Order: sequence, then C-alpha cells, then structure tokens
Amino acid sequence: MNADVFLDTNILIYAYDSEAGKKHQTAKDIVYGYWESGGALISTQVIQEFYVNVTHKIPSPLPKPIARSIIEQYRVWPVVGIGMDTILRSTEIQERYEFSFWDSLIVSAAEKGKAKYILTEDLSHDQLVAGIKIHNPFN
Repeated sequence: MNADVFLDTNILIYAYDSEAGKKHQTAKDIVYGYWESGGALISTQVIQEFYVNVTHKIPSPLPKPIARSIIEQYRVWPVVGIGMDTILRSTEIQERYEFSFWDSLIVSAAEKGKAKYILTEDLSHDQLVAGIKIHNPFN
C-alpha cells in the first residue's frame, strides 16, 4: 500500500472524465498506477466531491450506479475520515497559508493520514505545507 501519497479529488475526477484531454490520460495513469501498487490515501471529502462532480459537473456525467460502483472499489484504499479534529486543524492551515477552507481540509486529511505528498492541481507545485510536499502532476 502506497499510503504516503494523498490524491486530491481532481485526480480522481480527471481519471473518469474522458473529455479532459491530456489531464484525463495523466490522471488515469496515476489512478491505475496506484491500483497496481495497492492504493493511495483519499478522504471522505474526496469521495463525496468525486461523486457529485462525476455525476453532475463533468461534460459527460457518469450514471449514478456507475459512480457508486467506482466508489465501492475505492473502499480498499485507506480512507481518512473527516472529524472535528480534522476540521479544526484545517482552520489553522487555512489561517496560516491563506488557502480555501476546502483545500485546507485536504491538507489536514493528508496530514492525519501521515502522507508525505499530495497530488493536486489546486495548490502550488513543490510547495511544502504542514510538512507535506505538493505535487501537480499536470505541470
């Protein structure tokens, strides 16, 4: 299990959004690579955002039963739950780094899961946040 890498929602969404161009292939390679190695860290927030976006917001939304079956497959990956401590920690991260609350919650969940890296396009590439290295795989 490669639990030292946390995947942000956008990686999962692009992996299933066939109209996302080069990002689709990059994200698909990342996700399938982690399937091969046993998974990466995700959080309950990531799964919730994934479901909403792939069933409503991408250009060709997935049918709900398909999205649900994808989520079912992610059950074998380590999933960080979002509780009060994680939420409170995210407010500290938000205040210190001036991120959005939702991005801060991603960092807080990754920190709780003891990730060394976060793969995302939403934060600055190579930035170190709360001891976690940010990597934008679409750069």
